[in-house]
Amino acid sequence: MPKKNIPKYNKKKSNKYTPKSKTIESLKGTLDVTRSGMGYVITGAENGKDILVRPQDMGVALDGDTVLVKIVKQNATSGRKEGRITEVVERKQTEFIGRISVSNNFGFFIASGEKPMPDIYIPKNKLKNATDKEKVLVRLTKWESTEKKPEGEVISIVKPEDENNFAMNALLADNGFTVGFSDEVMRESDALPETISTKEIAKRKDFRDTLTFTIDPFDAKDFDDAVSIKKMGKGLYEIGVHIADVSHYVTPKTELDEEAYKRATSVYLPDRVNPMLPEHISNVLCSLRPNEDKLTFSAVFTITEKGVVKEHWIGKTIIHSNRRFTYEEVQEIIEGKESDLKEEVLLLNKITQTLRKERFSKGAINFSSQEVKFKLDENGKPIGIEIKESKPAHQLVEELMLLANRTVATYASKIKVKGKEIPFPYRVHDEPDEDKFAAFVPFARKYGYQFDISSPENIAHSFNEMLEKAHGKPEQHILEQLGIRTMAKAIYTSENIGHYGLGFDDYCHFTSPIRRYPDVMVHRIIESCLQEQPIVDKQMEEKCKHCSDRERAAMDCERAGNKYKQVEYMQQFLGEEFEGIISGVADFGFWVETIEQKCEGLVSIQSLNFYDDFRSIEGEYMLAGARTGRKFRMGDKVWIKVVAANLDKRQLDYEWILKPGAEQPNTNEQSITKKTKKKGMNKVSQKKEK
Repeated sequence: MPKKNIPKYNKKKSNKYTPKSKTIESLKGTLDVTRSGMGYVITGAENGKDILVRPQDMGVALDGDTVLVKIVKQNATSGRKEGRITEVVERKQTEFIGRISVSNNFGFFIASGEKPMPDIYIPKNKLKNATDKEKVLVRLTKWESTEKKPEGEVISIVKPEDENNFAMNALLADNGFTVGFSDEVMRESDALPETISTKEIAKRKDFRDTLTFTIDPFDAKDFDDAVSIKKMGKGLYEIGVHIADVSHYVTPKTELDEEAYKRATSVYLPDRVNPMLPEHISNVLCSLRPNEDKLTFSAVFTITEKGVVKEHWIGKTIIHSNRRFTYEEVQEIIEGKESDLKEEVLLLNKITQTLRKERFSKGAINFSSQEVKFKLDENGKPIGIEIKESKPAHQLVEELMLLANRTVATYASKIKVKGKEIPFPYRVHDEPDEDKFAAFVPFARKYGYQFDISSPENIAHSFNEMLEKAHGKPEQHILEQLGIRTMAKAIYTSENIGHYGLGFDDYCHFTSPIRRYPDVMVHRIIESCLQEQPIVDKQMEEKCKHCSDRERAAMDCERAGNKYKQVEYMQQFLGEEFEGIISGVADFGFWVETIEQKCEGLVSIQSLNFYDDFRSIEGEYMLAGARTGRKFRMGDKVWIKVVAANLDKRQLDYEWILKPGAEQPNTNEQSITKKTKKKGMNKVSQKKEK
């Protein structure tokens, strides 16, 4: 289990600010603007906190810009700082998509997107014939002072058939990801040889005669992991986890490596992948395609049918995949379909299910997972939705990858240079957030679930017990959602505090170097250790932070892409009614995720107040009506009508409807009378007249 103890929940915070010294120097960092318009400068300083910047103190900076910030206040108790931006060092982006508002002699550009930014003034000679309300791509050309509007020019008018492509590329740009690769990167990639020399083969352990196969989604193009299996006798089996040897091709101090580090991750949008590496590497050289010799880095285990690992080996290998399986094909074999590899698949399933059961018994937390994917037509337009749940076929691969990652991290943790552990990019997950967890425990208790908080292990066991008992019950959704929110976010760091969610003392990412740069770093360090020349990288923590930041940016980009497709898909259902589940509650309304489409929209407090005066009940994740006692809680089933779908803002608006005969949220009345509803409507009408 991870090596920290659950902290005490007794911290108090002060909001009192005291002036900071006038002689303080400006700090360099990245500006993160929230939806509300408030900003935070992330400096990356050790033990430093983000610096709060109010809208009036942002100067000419935009979200994502690298800036210099001067501290103007500091909280004497908490150390929290407030600052003013003095200079923009580097713009994150200068091109934006939005709508143009055109008058006789000029235009104003209003950017799409969730984060606020000022309108951009467009001179008449820079409009490029754009007409009022057209969607356009604009470049920021000048913004020297807050006393003047930022100025720009129209680059192109976005045609309806190009909107999706522009939108997806804009999401990537908004999150700091480059589309395409430079000529130099492509030249280096294309120059890499496809043939494997006999000299290179001689350096490696040869698995080409061992049964090996890949298991991936049906639409995958890069296969970065494969599994081999061989019977050893005496109830023992050799199971190999073979990972594409990206570090053999992508070497330090090359343009290719610098670009991969800059991106740090591939980004998976609904209709495309923005890759970390050029296609020649990701889909050809390093993709473990069937019937081809491939260079790999492997973790090989001698293991029993009961999942007991007797010994392991880590090193460079060469493999020859015999077959490419999809998850669906493997699942069919597990469920009884005949196959020439049925015996091997069923054996792997038996072993990995044993590993999985043991992992949860030792403290891993079993949150259920569900993936929603859009079915797209040839133009990228969503025409349907698929819901993919974790099945034994997925778990087979997952458990073997976890075993490899854990084994490699444990090996690295034992390597020392001059008595010190080598810098290494561990994947860590801290214990639950103390404030959120302290609020969650009494909330779960209301549903009859008790938590033992005496140790991290007991907390994990309590989570699993709650999740198992709540399965299929009305409260399952809310307890899962709120339970996940108490958890810390997993990050990369050289400080090995363990992985709480998985219940591992040591963990890293070793198994996906085609799409994650930390895996490439792990491969290089492990190779250096195997050669007894360990790399001691003094910039490791800085690199880990960069990779964690890029990972979060990719996740934000992917969420925004999915939301875009949700809105695009639901546009066809304006005015229609659907059953949904309340997925979040706030002072200004609640969110509902439709059961069938898995599309989330907001039911605003204004629309609810047609029926009653609703207020948020603190700590209850609930809105309650003052007159009727009607309550809307997270996890409640409700009926909604789709009333708006704004693609520019990626926003869905729903209205709650009283569905006769349907299950309704708790209330002291059986229904809302027409009189009550009319009274609420009249109140709103009077407000509008005023």
